Amino acid sequence: MKVRFLKNWMLPIAMAMGVASYYIYVNVPALDGTHEVVSRMIGIVQPALLFCMLFVSFCRMRLRELKPRGWMLKMLAVQVVSFVVMGGLIVWWPDVQGRVVMESAMVCMICPTATAAAVVTTRLHGNASVVVSYTCLVNLAVSLLVPAMVPFLHEGGVADMGFGTAFLLILGEVFPLLMMPLVAAWLVRHLFPKFHAAILRQPNLAFNLWAVSLTLAIGVSVKAIEHSEESVWELMGIAVVSLVCCVVQFVLGRVIGKRHGEPVAGTQSLGQKNTVFAIWMGYTFMNPVTALAGGFYSVWHNLVNSWQLWREGKRR
Repeated sequence: MKVRFLKNWMLPIAMAMGVASYYIYVNVPALDGTHEVVSRMIGIVQPALLFCMLFVSFCRMRLRELKPRGWMLKMLAVQVVSFVVMGGLIVWWPDVQGRVVMESAMVCMICPTATAAAVVTTRLHGNASVVVSYTCLVNLAVSLLVPAMVPFLHEGGVADMGFGTAFLLILGEVFPLLMMPLVAAWLVRHLFPKFHAAILRQPNLAFNLWAVSLTLAIGVSVKAIEHSEESVWELMGIAVVSLVCCVVQFVLGRVIGKRHGEPVAGTQSLGQKNTVFAIWMGYTFMNPVTALAGGFYSVWHNLVNSWQLWREGKRR
């Protein structure tokens, strides 16, 4: 009974632990001198956890399963068209009221699929290989589209770095974390079959790693929101628009995926985002305030995932 409870409520527990851990940590005077060191450690541990999650997921897949599907272009169109249309409105009307909120929506819509989406998809008994294929596709699209759009939105700074530099910057941020676990999984499958078999005997390993990663991610998101100097109304606007973007993409992903026999994969591919990348993209390419959209989106999409996993556990 206890094991079933933990499985069904793992994500809400991890999220609550992330919030509680942050507030406990910052309110212990004896730990004041450790903040910088801990921040650096989290910056190392988070990518390592993501690498391990993807590695474990890739160990369960074969390369031929990762071929892209034509219907993925529909989901990609949702992200690309919304990003370009909102960007075009800002270019046409640069002094529009609520520009920061609109840029936050752009970040939420174009943000690529989370590397952990395949883990959740597996847990929901969906096709994880579809999610991985779309993750690669959308990351490539983001690498091309964002450098092309930024110079029209902002002058100076990163807008003047050039398309090639910005393109390589984004590729360097996302693709090593996608390709290195894939190569490692392929090598282990062929060179260390016993180790590969041992990994396959641990069906909950990737999910448990993700729970730890989620605790850290929520803590980082709470820190970003707490240290923001923006007005309450602006924060509320960013929170609301990130929630709307989250719901819209989960719903459209399910509609598109269901039409092609992959409702779970479609839902997670479009709805679950790489919010660490969203925060980085906001700071690097957009108005830095928009980085908060990634923090809020992290809360919303994990609440949706928690509900999905609870419903799936109850159904089974």
